[in-house]
Amino acid sequence: MYDVVIIGAGVSGSAIARELSRYQVNACVVEKAEDVCCGTSKANSAIVHAGFDAENGSLMADLNVKGNVMMEDLSKELDFSFRKNGSLVICLHEEDRPNLEALYERGVKNGVKELKILEHDEVLALEPNVTDDVVAALYAPTGGIVCPFELNIAMAENAATNGVEFRFNTEVRDIVKKDGGFELVTNNGAISTKCVVNAAGVYADVFHNMMSSKKIHITPRRGDYCLLDKVTGDFVDKTIFQLPGKYGKGVLVSPTIHGNTIVGPTAIDIENKEGTNTTQEGIDELINKAGSTVKGLPIRQVITSFAGLRAHEDNHEFVIGEVDEAPGFFDAAGIESPGLTSSPAIGVLVAGMLKDKLNLQEDPTFNGTRKGVTHLNSCTKEERDALIKENPAYGSIVCRCEMITEGEILDAIHRPLGATTLDGIKRRTRAGMGRCQAGFCSPRQIEILARELGVDQSEIRKSGRDSKFIVGTPKDRL
Repeated sequence: MYDVVIIGAGVSGSAIARELSRYQVNACVVEKAEDVCCGTSKANSAIVHAGFDAENGSLMADLNVKGNVMMEDLSKELDFSFRKNGSLVICLHEEDRPNLEALYERGVKNGVKELKILEHDEVLALEPNVTDDVVAALYAPTGGIVCPFELNIAMAENAATNGVEFRFNTEVRDIVKKDGGFELVTNNGAISTKCVVNAAGVYADVFHNMMSSKKIHITPRRGDYCLLDKVTGDFVDKTIFQLPGKYGKGVLVSPTIHGNTIVGPTAIDIENKEGTNTTQEGIDELINKAGSTVKGLPIRQVITSFAGLRAHEDNHEFVIGEVDEAPGFFDAAGIESPGLTSSPAIGVLVAGMLKDKLNLQEDPTFNGTRKGVTHLNSCTKEERDALIKENPAYGSIVCRCEMITEGEILDAIHRPLGATTLDGIKRRTRAGMGRCQAGFCSPRQIEILARELGVDQSEIRKSGRDSKFIVGTPKDRL
């Protein structure tokens, strides 16, 4: 019998787990995938939103601003990449200026600091590659960029080192109310718990509706993205938004925390909760839209495209709290943009609810800090030399595009909640994220994983259970 079981190991579930681990509690996170950060949390814009877009008085606005304020200190505590680069919302037509001013007023009411409206010349002085057609822009210096993988993994690792159990490849198929709690029916047997936290992303409506007659509906909203090579890293410095429309903030152009340029997303409502395939129509749409706010977009430098699903709740609002008809069942549902930014604040809010529900006491052994994977690219020459002297694996380059060493990969495999797949290594080290997209380094990574995990190379996967690389030998075909 657990005190709390959290369904979902994305940023929301991991943030809640990390905050919950401050208390003396028997907690578990169940995740149907093989790792943390396998859903929406791995495929998004990686933006730390300032907080000017959400409606005044909404939970979304409150948690967005709180999460934004928390992010810098959290990045230092948990050792993940974050930069406050600022953002610009571009206004292209004078008749749209009232909408820009309304966005400014909304941001001020939401508590966003340092907002200002810049005129044509001021915008171009700040960002020369913005279109010459710009009339004005809303400038938010508190906007930022983050590595979503590092953020998610950091919170999950810190939760794990503070005693939270993680069960992967464990899919919840039903939830049954029991005296004193709940029974979760999974593909790996039944799990009993006093409280449940529903942080299941696009599936959160399924679990909520099992427990409540007040139904919610979540639409998977697909967003296509293009990622450009690092040679474009200085194309823009700020995150360039378009004025928000019916489906959100439009297509953005932004630097990434690791020096690439990202373009996207589209906003296409679909029914398939696993529909992360890109489409030619979607890619064409984002390229055309991005071209309206910047000039000379170096789109020929695309190294990959991908799609993510936003968990769009019909009322475009976070659904967070205890379900009236199922005491002990807590929702963290409808967590779409700005969900990544809001996640630290969501963690504090939901953990506080559980603390009150279960009368939890603080754990005096809680350690809120964590050291991430050692990245040689961020080390001085003296630091690199010392690491290589201590462990020669840090002198062996595996991924040439990103200059990732065997030592970094070993760290990723053997740390808490360590990588068991190539995508797990990629999210922790960036091996395979460069120009060749793992074309050259995959065989060596497979070899290292098999050796370190003590399995045959044929058992190594890209991500989930059905993604084996090796399916036989030439002799098997004879």
